[in-house]
Amino acid sequence: MHRYQFPKNFVWGTATSSYQIEGGVDAGGRGASIWDTFARIEGKVFNGDDGSVACDHYHRYEEDFDLLGKLNIRAYRFSISWPRIYPEGRGWLNQQGLDFYDRLVDALLQRNIVPSATLYHWDLPQALEDRGGWRNRDTVKAFEEYARIVASRLGDRVKNWFTVNEPWCAWWLGHKTGVHAPGAQEAEKVHRQVSHHLLLAHGAGVLALREETSSPVRVGLVHNCAVGIPFTESDEDIAESREYFRRENAWLLQPVLAGSYPQDQWDALGADAPDIHPGDLRLISQPCDFLGLNLYNAHGFVRAGEGMRPLESWFPRTDFGWPVTPECLYWAIRHVVEIWDVNDVIVTENGCAYPDEITEGLPHVEDYARVQYLREHLKGVHRAISEGLPVSGYYLWSFLDNFEWAEGYSKRFGMVHVDFESLKRTPKLSALWYARLISQGGF
Repeated sequence: MHRYQFPKNFVWGTATSSYQIEGGVDAGGRGASIWDTFARIEGKVFNGDDGSVACDHYHRYEEDFDLLGKLNIRAYRFSISWPRIYPEGRGWLNQQGLDFYDRLVDALLQRNIVPSATLYHWDLPQALEDRGGWRNRDTVKAFEEYARIVASRLGDRVKNWFTVNEPWCAWWLGHKTGVHAPGAQEAEKVHRQVSHHLLLAHGAGVLALREETSSPVRVGLVHNCAVGIPFTESDEDIAESREYFRRENAWLLQPVLAGSYPQDQWDALGADAPDIHPGDLRLISQPCDFLGLNLYNAHGFVRAGEGMRPLESWFPRTDFGWPVTPECLYWAIRHVVEIWDVNDVIVTENGCAYPDEITEGLPHVEDYARVQYLREHLKGVHRAISEGLPVSGYYLWSFLDNFEWAEGYSKRFGMVHVDFESLKRTPKLSALWYARLISQGGF
C-alpha cells in the first residue's frame, strides 16, 4: 500500500462564499447584490431559488465553526460580502457589516482555525451595477476603497487574502454568455473591457491590502484554469498540453504574472481590445505571494499534432455533468509554474457535486464517490509536491451544501449535508475521511 504523506506545514482547509451560505440578505444593513437581482428574474436560477436564506450562516456561524473544529479543519476560506460593507457600493459605510466579519474572524481564531478572506466572490453591489458595474472603470476605484476599509479593520488578524475569485466567471459567464449575474450578453469590446477592469481591481486590491495592514499579509488572485491532460507523458504530448494551457489561460494570467496581454490574442481582437490607461499593466502585475487555482476537471486529453480531444459522453461524470479527471490538478500546477514561474500555488477550490441524500438510520451521508474523487485528485497534488513544485495548501470545496449559483440548491458540493428546510447540518463520510487525513497528514 502506498502512503501519500504531505509536508507538516501543508495547509488543509475548506472554502465557502458569502452569497452561497450566509443568507440574511436583509439583515444588519446589507444592501442588494447583483445576485439578489438576478435570482428574481424568472428562469435564470433553477427552481426559482435564491440566496435569501441559503445556509443561514449569518446567524449560525458559531455552530458552523464548532463543526469545523470537530472536523480538524486548520484553515477556512470565506468571502466578504461587499454590499454588507458598502450597501451602495461606496460612500456610506455600514459598521454592522464590518462588525459581523470582525466577530466571524474572532470566532475562527478562538477555535485555532486560520481565516483566509476573499474580497470579491461575485456579489457586486447592485447600486454599482446600476452605474455600469464592471463595465465602468469607476467600479475599480470603489473596489479599492472597499478593500482598504476591510484591510484596515481585519488585517491585524487575517493574514491570507484573495483579491478576486475566478475573474473568468464574473467576466465570461456574467457578461458574455449571461448565465450568471448580471446576466448580460454583450459585444466583444464591452466584455473584454469588463475583464480588464476585474484585473485592475485585483491589482488595486493587492496594493490596498499591503498599504492598510500594519503587519505582513499574503495576497494573491484565484483563477479557475482550463487544463488539457497530455494523452501520454511523452515530451511531445506534454509540450502540446502546456501550449494548450498557456493559450487558454493567458488572457487573465499573463497580465497578472508577466505584466502584458498575450500578443497573439490582443492582435486578434483588433479594435475590440480593451482600452488601457498608462500604468494599468504595472498595477495589474503587482507581485503576488501566491496564485490560487480552482479546479474541478480537465477539458479533455491533448495529443501532439491533434490538439484537444473532447471526452466521450460516457466518460465518468459528477452530478454537475463534469468529467472526473484526477490528473488535472497535477498538470495545472506543473504548467502554471513552468510557464509563468509561479513561486507558490494554493489549490483554493477542488471538489464535486453528487446527490448526497440522507439515508434513514445512518449517522452520516455515505458519499463514497466524493471520497474517491478527493483521494484521486489529492494524489496529483502529492505528485506535484514530490517533484518539487511549490504547492502550499488545499481547500476543499465546499464546507456546506449551498446555493450553487444558477443551479440553485440542486447541486450538493458540501462535505457537510444541509437540509434546506430545517437547515440541519450532517457531516458526510467525506468530512470524516478528510478529518482523518488532516490528523494523519496524509492517506
